[in-house]
Amino acid sequence: MDLEPVASTDLGVLPGKNAEYGTREYWEQRYTQEPDSAFDWFKTYADLKPLLDQHIGSKGARMVVLGCGNSTLSSDMYRDGYENIVNVDYSDVVVGQMRQRYKHQSKMTWEVMDVRALALGDGSVDVAIDKGTLDALMCDGGDVWEPSAELCANVGREVSEVERVLAPGGKFIWITFGQPHFRKRHLERATWTIEVERLNDGGFDYFVYVMTKAAHC
Repeated sequence: MDLEPVASTDLGVLPGKNAEYGTREYWEQRYTQEPDSAFDWFKTYADLKPLLDQHIGSKGARMVVLGCGNSTLSSDMYRDGYENIVNVDYSDVVVGQMRQRYKHQSKMTWEVMDVRALALGDGSVDVAIDKGTLDALMCDGGDVWEPSAELCANVGREVSEVERVLAPGGKFIWITFGQPHFRKRHLERATWTIEVERLNDGGFDYFVYVMTKAAHC
């Protein structure tokens, strides 16, 4: 499975195999070799702003950006008034870089954290945003129709953690190129509903999955 990026810089360090996108070692190496770069998978905030404004609603929403990497998404959102953001990534290297780069945007934080084991309280987040992180966990090179048990377990751990930390009525927004017949199976939970929106970019379709947690659960 190939990731289809939208770049703010060149790709730089490419993995030997797509499965490496799902490893901490690959990202530590990449961020070490690209200390001053910024990169956005799929879409930029400018592309996503109308949809995010619609689904997030309040600029004061408590948000977590999952697998933030060196994306400009959070910084752009901050400049637009979304300041209550916790950015998490399991790469110590990139978290350190981003803390320094955006230290002037002091109301949001950068934390070393695995999205599959979030050090966040139950119901502590109004909105969780994933732009490409779940896709990285899905790059094991297996059959997309019959994903491996390990892939399903890894993806399921992130989704379950998001379900746990979302407050009632909260939303999990996932931006991906993955089509619903491959992706929805990983997202189904009794506590939320799933909406899918399609974004067309010159013939290439991106999808935005919006999971809304029940107000009482």
